[in-house]
Amino acid sequence: MEFHGSMPSHDLTYSDVFLIPSRSGIRSRLDVSLATPDGTGATIPIVSANMNSVTGPGLAASLARRGGLGVLPQDMPLQELGEAIAWVKAQPTQFDTAHVLPSEATVEAARQRLPALEGHGIVVMDGETLVGVVPATRLGTALADARLGDLVHGRHPALEADDIDSPKAAFDAMVAADIEFAPVLRHGRVVGTISRKSAVRQAIYTPAVDASGRLRVAAAVGINGDVAAKAKALVAAGIDVLVVDTAHGHQEGMIAALAAIRSLKLDIPIVAGNVVTAEGVRDLAEAGATIAKVGVGPGAMCTTRMMTAVGRPQFSAVLETAQAAAELGVHVWADGGVRYPRDVALALAAGAASVMIGSWFAGTIEAPGALQTDASGRVYKLSWGMASTKAVHERFGRLDPYELARRELFAEGISGSSIYLDPLRPSVEDLLDMITSGVRSSFTYAGASTVEEFHQRARVGIQSAAGYEEGKALPVSW
Repeated sequence: MEFHGSMPSHDLTYSDVFLIPSRSGIRSRLDVSLATPDGTGATIPIVSANMNSVTGPGLAASLARRGGLGVLPQDMPLQELGEAIAWVKAQPTQFDTAHVLPSEATVEAARQRLPALEGHGIVVMDGETLVGVVPATRLGTALADARLGDLVHGRHPALEADDIDSPKAAFDAMVAADIEFAPVLRHGRVVGTISRKSAVRQAIYTPAVDASGRLRVAAAVGINGDVAAKAKALVAAGIDVLVVDTAHGHQEGMIAALAAIRSLKLDIPIVAGNVVTAEGVRDLAEAGATIAKVGVGPGAMCTTRMMTAVGRPQFSAVLETAQAAAELGVHVWADGGVRYPRDVALALAAGAASVMIGSWFAGTIEAPGALQTDASGRVYKLSWGMASTKAVHERFGRLDPYELARRELFAEGISGSSIYLDPLRPSVEDLLDMITSGVRSSFTYAGASTVEEFHQRARVGIQSAAGYEEGKALPVSW
């Protein structure tokens, strides 16, 4: 990456900078590869944050199916983590995970899973028997206490997995049957679902899979307790990437945890953070990290900068740490502060191998938690910071009341925020479409066909607040 003009003496956020087009030989956005160079096996440089309100097994599977990587949070008990990892590994790579409910379940229970959207549906099953399908659009007009079994009318067309030899074949079959969504069967057993949109996505995205063809998944551990034992257990459970996570990653506790993990010789990528300086990256790399997680304070749920004045504008933090990482043969993930596709592109331009997204993904169908509806009918999910009082309760709920009360005194972050689903992009996959479309275009403007080339060819300029506002679309005419 190079600056257009002189490099500034002050730190920069994503809003302070913009990309300048260069002569390009890239003819199409689809000629671009977004595969990350960080050794994680991801085919798009997108990672979901290890936050309880962001990444559960459902989102991790959906993200990996489109090439990204989900990081399960450290607050989950080890047994639940093991079950979540096994569940992700068992999900289909070609088809979507089915939303399954029994015929006795109510419409209200289904609405907590899915809003009334075209191209989605509930697969109604009693045990192993397929009762039928309730299109999600039907949930918007049915009574809340109606039984799903009573809403099944006739035989909804299904696709046979062994007959689908290409995404286009699946798409054409749904067009011929005049349906947007269908269950997929193999020898009479439901193995997933597919929609017209997901069939198109199959032709564009490449799943992130392990050597056995299963979806990839990561998991996080903290730096306290027997870190090595937990890391070993997670690897045995099947994780593909280990994230060693604490708010202040440049500390002795992190160095000791990494040393203990390095002694295990796990042979998977080890991510550690968070840091914001070249020195932090060097120390983590020397201790055994192959990827440094970068970012202190830029997250939407984070109050660290306002509470402590600690942090650093994210673009400059990524730029400095990525340069140090390149010299050491390691990589960085940019963690936090992205609110638009442009921010993801700028993080990659600064040298990030992947970009971690938190709150942006919290307001999606696949994120943990039940869908809720406010008085105006808008659908939302709850989100919270990982240093908040709510997170402290989840992490340390087994402590005696006095110790828990002590920890609550020092909680930071937002304990409850309503993240509304975007009616145009309610799924994490819808957001991935938007993000990767923008990033692919950024690559073509730079004349880069890979992430590594984008690191080299990106040209960045500095803009005023007025310049940033000029780039925004107007909701109404002037």
